[in-house]
Amino acid sequence: MATTGRTSERLKHVFFQSLVLCLILLTSAAGWAADNDDEQSLDQTESDAIAEQRIDQLEKPLYSAFTERYILGEVRNLRQELADTRVELTEKIVAKELTVADRALLYATDTVTYFFYLLAGASSLLVIIGWNSLRDVKERVGTFANEEIGRITESYEERLANLEKELHRKSRHIKAAQDEIELTNEIHSLWLKASQENSPQNKISLYDQILALRPDDLEALTYKADAALLLGQTEWATSLANRALEVDPENSHAFFQRACAFAESGFVDEALRDLAEAIQRSESLRIQAGEDNSFINLHDNEQFREMVMLPEKEESSVIISE
Repeated sequence: MATTGRTSERLKHVFFQSLVLCLILLTSAAGWAADNDDEQSLDQTESDAIAEQRIDQLEKPLYSAFTERYILGEVRNLRQELADTRVELTEKIVAKELTVADRALLYATDTVTYFFYLLAGASSLLVIIGWNSLRDVKERVGTFANEEIGRITESYEERLANLEKELHRKSRHIKAAQDEIELTNEIHSLWLKASQENSPQNKISLYDQILALRPDDLEALTYKADAALLLGQTEWATSLANRALEVDPENSHAFFQRACAFAESGFVDEALRDLAEAIQRSESLRIQAGEDNSFINLHDNEQFREMVMLPEKEESSVIISE
């Protein structure tokens, strides 16, 4: 700070001296300019005469040796002070650069030192936990990666196997459904043909085809028993009704067909028993039994009349006969 103050004072002094010198030079130049203007206004002859006259009348020189020496001394001092100032500034800049370089070198040294400390600590940690070299690290990482990949591969293989099994099961299910649809369509066409047939024998043939496709078809068994009754084959009808009841012991139509077969065969008690079972399971058979010709021999039976609903003509005839 003291050096900076002295430099500032010195600069002020130099500036003041330079200002004084400039004023002196400007005054001299102004005088010379005024004289030159006057001389230019005169003719060349008058100018020469005036110049000679002034030279003759000149009592002292325009400048003295002391003034010249003073000005030259001040200029030399000014140049010397400027040179000293440049040297001082250069020294300060160099000192600052040296300080910055020193700090940068110190920072780099500390960084390298800390980095080596970190490497030493990591190496010590690897040695402590058993990884003595980068090769061990590589081998352990490779082993872990292989085990993980193997586990993932096995998991996906298991999933793919389960998916394949599920697809096979779905395929079998779809195939079975397609077969069932084809079978249902074929059976449906046979039922349509049977509904259009009038001959019991032809109906039995179609029912046999249905039973060949679906042996436990209850409707085919019961309708076949009905067709057998139309042909007068009561024992065959009874056998077919028994077969239907083996498949479904609660089938009301099978009880009804067997009751018809018993009624036509003369087994009244068995016929009334099966008819009661059929009506208990299906109330609509009460009307059908009153209209079925298989029970015509039972119209005079009191238990039968209580069980079924006879047509009005039949009821009036029974009342008149009584």
